[in-house]
Amino acid sequence: MELLARLANLPGALPGACAQGLIWGIMAIGVYLTYRILDVADLTVDGSFGTGGAVCVMCLLSGMNVWAALFIALLAGLATGLVTGLLHTFMGIPAILAGILTQLALYSINLKIMGKANQSINVDKYDLLISLRWVKEFALHNPIIMVIIVTAVLIGVLYWFFGTELGCGIRATGSNPAMSRAQGINTNLNVVLGLAVSNGLVALSGALLSQYQGFSDVSMGRGAIVIGLAAVIIGEAVFGRIFHNFALKLVSVSLGAIIYYIVIQLVLTLGFDANLLKLLSASVVAVFLAVPYWKGKYFAKPTAKKKEGAKNA
Repeated sequence: MELLARLANLPGALPGACAQGLIWGIMAIGVYLTYRILDVADLTVDGSFGTGGAVCVMCLLSGMNVWAALFIALLAGLATGLVTGLLHTFMGIPAILAGILTQLALYSINLKIMGKANQSINVDKYDLLISLRWVKEFALHNPIIMVIIVTAVLIGVLYWFFGTELGCGIRATGSNPAMSRAQGINTNLNVVLGLAVSNGLVALSGALLSQYQGFSDVSMGRGAIVIGLAAVIIGEAVFGRIFHNFALKLVSVSLGAIIYYIVIQLVLTLGFDANLLKLLSASVVAVFLAVPYWKGKYFAKPTAKKKEGAKNA
C-alpha cells in the first residue's frame, strides 16, 4: 500500500521532471557535439554550465532584459569553450586535461562573477523567461512549452550550421582529422569552434536552469558531464534505430535527458536514497557505454570461415 501511495504522487512530479529534462537536454546537445561530432573529450561542461547561470542571474539582477541576459550567458559559454580549444590546439595540452584546467579556473571565475557562492533571483521582482512556479500552468510561459520552443529553434540553427561548409568541416574533423588536413581543412580552428559552440549551448542551459530554480550556485554544474553523457547514450539506445537525420539525432538527445529525469523522479518517488543519485547516474552511464562493447565481444556472430576447397573465380 505504501508503494502505491508513493506511485500516486508520481504524476504530480512529472511536469517538473520533464521541464528539467528539457533544460538539461540543451546541455546534452552541447555534450553530443563534442562527444559524437567532434570526437573530443571535453570536461569544461561542469564549469561552463555554472558560468552561464552566474552570468545570467547577475545580468538580470542589474536590470537587464531576460533575452539580453541569455545572450550574454551564451557568449560567456563561447568564451569558455574558446579557452579550452586554445589550451588544446595552441598550447598542445591534451583535450581532456585542457577541459579540466578550464573547469578548475571557472570555479574561481564564477565565484568572482557572483561575489559569493550563490545568488538568488525572485520571479516576483524580475521578468524571468521560465520559473518552477509556472510548471503546472497551461500558458506560454510554462517552462515545458517555452523550453520546447527554445530547443526547436536551437536544433534548427544547428541543423543549418552543420550543413554549411564550415559546419561540414567541423564534422569532417571529428570523423577523420588526417583526411581533413589532407583536404586543406584547418582542423585546429574547427576544434576550437566546435568546443566554443558546445560550451555556448551548455552555458545557455545553465542560464535557463538558474531562472527555473530561482538561483545560481557555484556548484550547480558539478556532475553535468555525467548527466549529458547519460542523455546522449539513452537517446541513442532508445531512438538510434528510428532517428537517422542529424536534426532528429539532436531531438533524441533532448528526449534522452527527459527520460533520464523521469527515471530519476521515479526512483526518488519509490524511496531511493537521494544521496546515492550520483552513484546511480554513474552506474547507468557505465552500463550503457559498456553495452556496445559487450555486444561486439560476447554476442557477435562468428564470421563464416571460407571453405578450404573453394574454387578460384
